[in-house]
Amino acid sequence: MHQQNAIVIGSGVAGLAVAIRLASQGYQVSVYEKNLFPGGKLHSFEKDGFHFDAGPSLFTQPQNIVDLFADAGERLEEYLTWEPVPLSCRYFFENGKQLDAFTDAGKLAEEMHHQLGEDAATVISYLNQSEKLYEHVGKVFLNHSLHKKNTWLHPRVTKALSTVQYPHLFSTLHKYNATRFRTPEAVQFFDRFATYNGSDPYQAPAMLSLIPHLEINEGTFYPHGGMVSITEALYKLAQKKGVQFHFNQPIERILYHESKVRGVVVGSENIPASIVVSNADVYFTYKHLLKDDTLAAKVLRQERSSSAVIFYWGMRKSFPRLHLHNLFFGKNYEQEFDHIFKKGSVTDDPTIYINITSKLEVAMAPAGKENWFVMINVPANNGQDWHRLKTELREAVIQKLSRMLAEDIAPQIETELTLDPVSIEAQSASFMGSLYGTSSNSKMAAFMRQANESKQVKGLYFCGGSVHPGGGIPLCLKSAAIVSDLVKAAKQSNH
Repeated sequence: MHQQNAIVIGSGVAGLAVAIRLASQGYQVSVYEKNLFPGGKLHSFEKDGFHFDAGPSLFTQPQNIVDLFADAGERLEEYLTWEPVPLSCRYFFENGKQLDAFTDAGKLAEEMHHQLGEDAATVISYLNQSEKLYEHVGKVFLNHSLHKKNTWLHPRVTKALSTVQYPHLFSTLHKYNATRFRTPEAVQFFDRFATYNGSDPYQAPAMLSLIPHLEINEGTFYPHGGMVSITEALYKLAQKKGVQFHFNQPIERILYHESKVRGVVVGSENIPASIVVSNADVYFTYKHLLKDDTLAAKVLRQERSSSAVIFYWGMRKSFPRLHLHNLFFGKNYEQEFDHIFKKGSVTDDPTIYINITSKLEVAMAPAGKENWFVMINVPANNGQDWHRLKTELREAVIQKLSRMLAEDIAPQIETELTLDPVSIEAQSASFMGSLYGTSSNSKMAAFMRQANESKQVKGLYFCGGSVHPGGGIPLCLKSAAIVSDLVKAAKQSNH
């Protein structure tokens, strides 16, 4: 019996993972990538002796990678190693308060009590509820297709729905947090988790209160060699599994006939396949690869997630007050999200996130120096004047950090590169530069996301941050597992 061909469009983390899973199922897999390198947003670069991870900087739920390697029958430690980071992030508030978010519920509760005056028991009970939500609801909805009847008929769904309380669905994350905590700092701290999928805590459902469980209870990790080592490990494993990679070869079209996928067009050549998985942004997939304006327009009816402006700064000296992950909150959080989602602009007092991998691996920067990845949440690109906005943002960020760190940081910037929504879209084909596809700002957002399987074209599947279950490395890896299960189920039902 001849080996069936599967084609994966794009080699983001989900594309790599799905290629590995399909190769493990016995498919002959080819990956076509428009860039010259694998990894999508998860790549890295060097500048003047400073090493920068270009995209995602937080590593949680390594279990997804453990499962992937186990399913592929390979020894993970030969490809990738990591270490737990006991402090998930250091938070700085405008009123001078500081909070170390430990990846241990007891220690975090203690810290919130000492630093903020929050009730420790309240913090523990919140995190227990977060865990319960994730275990009973999150796992069902994040690990399975929401668009298959048998997902809903499974007994675990009844159990999941009994865990969901009225506020989780009908209250916003901010309202829910404001009823749970008495200090504005604790509320702001837990509100921030909405940004993990590019959403607004003042609009997104309280269901997102399950996110802290992943970072605090399950832990935060650091992959040795930086985040790009995840890409490198998956790429190496895919090659070992016989996956063929074609870089600098954008797909022009997906071919289908009589509602069945037939292959793709690359460089005016037809390449046949019985399975096609698009890891490209779902809007681009419909608009350009399927030439389906109706379905593309349907994707656009949903609000885009936020994007980012990132300053990659090589700093002349080290800053002992900072850790691997750091966050400087803006004074008026609500106004900040109002600007991003309602006004399509940027506030003059933005929340600033700084990731410094040289804190854990000194080789990431020249001796005595640091590699700063400085990120600000901004709206998706809608034709704003990014040159002006970036100049203003840079000024605001330098002023704010200099004030909160009590030293002028401008002279310490030795080398610099900037990324904005326009360049994010150009590099990764994320429509409008939105980092997570659509936002989760409505109760129904999870159900409105593109399913992992095409209703219109048999044999066509979707994975990655712009489809179910969402953006970020853990969810991208889950989308690859869902697609692999759907392909397996379809094959069995055909036999």
